[in-house]
Amino acid sequence: MEQAPKRRPIRDERDEQIEVQSRARSLEYVVAATQVLTVICLLKGNPAWKGSISLVFFGAAFELFYKYKQYEENLYRIVGVLLLLVGVAFLAWFGITG
Repeated sequence: MEQAPKRRPIRDERDEQIEVQSRARSLEYVVAATQVLTVICLLKGNPAWKGSISLVFFGAAFELFYKYKQYEENLYRIVGVLLLLVGVAFLAWFGITG
């Protein structure tokens, strides 16, 4: 006898909190892995470190943009934009120099 799958009602606030927390956790792990990759590339003399470090700056910038959206503090937005520009600069440097 097969049981019907459980149906969940409409998404509620708890579901939204779980979604936000899971994205935050995944971002933390991706940033940590990117930092390890960057160090490995630096140690091996691989120029890919420029591209991978840009991802760290992108992650930090997007985290600050989220905080700006929640708190509406201009400092979060300003620092986020600066980190984003640094990330773009590293990515462009990597794209130009290879």
